[in-house]
Amino acid sequence: MIESILPAAVVAVEVYDDPPEAVLLPEEEPVIAKAVDKRRREFTTVRHCARRALARLGRPATPILPGDKGAPQWPDGIVGSMTHCAGYRAAVLALDTDLHTVGIDAEPHVPLPEGVLAAVSLPEERAHLAALGSDVHWDKLLFAAKESVYKAWFPLARKWLGFSDARVEFDPAGTFRATLLVPGPVVEGVEITGFSGRWVVDNGLAVTAIAVPTKAD
Repeated sequence: MIESILPAAVVAVEVYDDPPEAVLLPEEEPVIAKAVDKRRREFTTVRHCARRALARLGRPATPILPGDKGAPQWPDGIVGSMTHCAGYRAAVLALDTDLHTVGIDAEPHVPLPEGVLAAVSLPEERAHLAALGSDVHWDKLLFAAKESVYKAWFPLARKWLGFSDARVEFDPAGTFRATLLVPGPVVEGVEITGFSGRWVVDNGLAVTAIAVPTKAD
């Protein structure tokens, strides 16, 4: 599913359960040693997906440890993103010669809990969502889009980006645009002022993705 909203340069691996062959590497065990079973299964399976993606890129299996702000530490030459929610885990990876960054998120396609939309959106975003119609839970899609924005932003900027620091607008045809409301990182001599992304709703999930290609693309 997620492959449909990502460029061909990205290797995507997704699963809808926790396969028995999904195991942690010894270096990863201490990170999750005290976690509850649900958290452990998510952590394990999404890394299983990532290692399958690494193999498709011709790279060996390697520990994927949380780094600054919890962001995964990828091997040299690799950019990637991971996501997990109830009934879904996915990892997407690419060579850094093809992409500068990638960010994905998946959420159950149900409305946000009461009060959450006001906490994660701008007034103009709420007005925008209200005008889009009711066939999609746009509030949850907005949340997923902002998560993708942060995951794409952080490897480039190496600092926090709040929900109110980017304004998202959706095209019902399956794309979105996130305009940064704070100074963006400079990549190849150019300041990034926003991100373009794609979205899909399928299998009970709201899924969003951002991929920033290199100039070579």
